[in-house]
Amino acid sequence: MKKDYPLVSIIIVNWNGLSVLKECFGSLSKIDYPNWELILVDNGSKDGSLDFARSYKFPFRLKIIENKTNLGFAEPNNQGYEISKGKYILLLNNDTKVNRDFLTKLVDRMEMDPEIGVCQPKIYLMEKPGYLDNTGSYITKTGLLKHEGFLEKDSPRFDKEKQIFAAKGACMLIKREVIEKVGLFDKDFFAYFEESDFCWRAWIAGYKTIYFPDTHIFHTLGATSKKMNQFVVNYHSIKNRIASLIKNLQFKNLFLVLLSHLFILAFISIFYLLRFQFGKFKMVASAVGWNLIHLPELLSKRKKIQKLRVVSDGKIFKDVGREWPLRQMFDHFRKVEANF
Repeated sequence: MKKDYPLVSIIIVNWNGLSVLKECFGSLSKIDYPNWELILVDNGSKDGSLDFARSYKFPFRLKIIENKTNLGFAEPNNQGYEISKGKYILLLNNDTKVNRDFLTKLVDRMEMDPEIGVCQPKIYLMEKPGYLDNTGSYITKTGLLKHEGFLEKDSPRFDKEKQIFAAKGACMLIKREVIEKVGLFDKDFFAYFEESDFCWRAWIAGYKTIYFPDTHIFHTLGATSKKMNQFVVNYHSIKNRIASLIKNLQFKNLFLVLLSHLFILAFISIFYLLRFQFGKFKMVASAVGWNLIHLPELLSKRKKIQKLRVVSDGKIFKDVGREWPLRQMFDHFRKVEANF
């Protein structure tokens, strides 16, 4: 019996990524999955990325969307989805190198279980062989995410399939029916936390997100974000995380988790003030302020999302939540600050 290979639409967002796009395209051209299309959404690149893409000899169909300016990550992926045809949507960063069988194995796994809406492979660091970028993210009662496997050396404990709260946007395979039900990315997010917000909505609507380590890819950590102003990066990360809490939490948890999160942000703000880091203080204050200004729109989005709910907060926190002791949280904050 001939095997069925459903069409997969691969969406890559690019912004002046010529140096990494070459390796990404090269690895994609060698994959063993026979039925896919590539959609490149370019954010006004000036480095020859588009000329390279147009001249590349692809064994597949290439569609290109040209934006005049950098629209971030969220909206360009939405643009790519709008012209896609696949039963599955693969969101893939331009700074990745994929394994030959990665797409075949991801699709095969998702075809086996109708409850799986999102699937992430094991993601290795490109620049540090044998070390991991991500094996899945988990929600905590602080509103922060705990990223497992981050910068850790690979070991057998990362070889087991598991349910996760959120997949990493560097490589995530999504069933089209999930997007049709809950939408893709919030266009107001620009970049950062958009994939976690999406996976949260998928969980609410009754779809699972899993980490599937039977195949893998490689990812260059921060290849795009390092080109951006780090105050802008962290501003969007904080802004979007607060917005996601407002939209997705059930009412009984909204104040508990949101207040815990705002308390942590207040502590961080005081920390910055005491160290005379006024730019960072303003960054946090601006992120909180954005949510206050846009509260009516957020509440409108919240109303629509809560109507999708078939899975409670309690089950989500039970299945894909993690505890995060204050000491570990503080150590993580210090690592982030060291790289800021």
